[in-house]
Amino acid sequence: MSNTLEQGLLAELEGLEREGLRRSLRVIESEHGGRVTYGGRSVIMLSSNNYLGLAADPRVKRAAIAAVESYGVGAGASRLVAGNLEPLRQLEANVARLKGAEAALVFGSGYLANLGILTALTGPGDTIFSDQLNHASMIDGCRLARADLKIYRHCDTSHLKVLLEGSAAARRRLIITDSLFSMDGDFAPLTEIVDLARRFDAAVMVDEAHAVGVIGPDGAGLAAELGLREQVDVQMGTLSKALGAYGAYVAGSSVLIEFLINRARSVIFTTGLPPSVAAAADAAVGILRAEPERIRRLWANAAHVRSRLEAAGFSLGRTESPILPLIVGEAQAAVNMARRLFDRGVYVIAIRPPTVPIGTARLRITPIADHTRADLDEAVEAIIQCGRDLDLI
Repeated sequence: MSNTLEQGLLAELEGLEREGLRRSLRVIESEHGGRVTYGGRSVIMLSSNNYLGLAADPRVKRAAIAAVESYGVGAGASRLVAGNLEPLRQLEANVARLKGAEAALVFGSGYLANLGILTALTGPGDTIFSDQLNHASMIDGCRLARADLKIYRHCDTSHLKVLLEGSAAARRRLIITDSLFSMDGDFAPLTEIVDLARRFDAAVMVDEAHAVGVIGPDGAGLAAELGLREQVDVQMGTLSKALGAYGAYVAGSSVLIEFLINRARSVIFTTGLPPSVAAAADAAVGILRAEPERIRRLWANAAHVRSRLEAAGFSLGRTESPILPLIVGEAQAAVNMARRLFDRGVYVIAIRPPTVPIGTARLRITPIADHTRADLDEAVEAIIQCGRDLDLI
């Protein structure tokens, strides 16, 4: 690396450090669950999207191992070149069934899915209407698509309506939104969005990454909960959160999926998902549908933590879900609290800009179905004490 480049990078890293925005990787020495091993000790994990505890479920692990024995480790090449391995075909069929769609297509990650979908479906002459707080992968997909981008205020359908009224010249209109917003824990006003889409001849794309496994019949997500699966044109989601595996999918009409196979560059020009990962995700889909009590435990654990934290004086914003954003304010204050919690055996990460707006740094607390009530109470006591020590409550 040239000296000029390295010096410039070091200067930027030092600036991030001063602002409380520098990040680092932490090595977890165990499988993911309600507790993990970090730094040689057992700590309570409250920063995982493993909502249903399926990442370490023995049945999911066995499915992955069996797929390795039968199909090996890698997919060989792009699925269009090296072929479509059976675990992927089976996973796509079961995801389509879960989502109530004609077909589904698996991507290597949620980021790749959103980039591939948006750049395939839209381009110059089209208009995308995007919620202000949509995930970064959606934002980057919009940039790469080169369509006209209209950003509406968070969950503000009145503002969305105004923007739609001014889009008569667009060749194609696409409204995109997260269904469950990952940093605030609130749900999109999907019924109103669908109504507007009908009025203005727009298509709707919903990112259900944090909603699948959390809400809806069989844990199928917000569109299913509201009876809107047939009205949502593009149902995207991930396999890496409540389903505990890795990768992502899009579900919709057979025509949509066939089009994306031919036009989504992040499918065409990348190696297929490993068969072991596909088999693990498929096993998790089956468990999700067979064991609805997991979702009930998730919500009960989240409600317990929320009631105790709010009673202690913490603000959890506008959350409607098991995602509990404990708003701290300044980035350094959030970092300081997270460090104190690590010292007390509670693993929770400070979420800071640019992930969230300046002045809204937070601890994003996510109880999971596998947490014991004793562990949650221990974690809550630590959070309350640290909050008092830092004059946050």
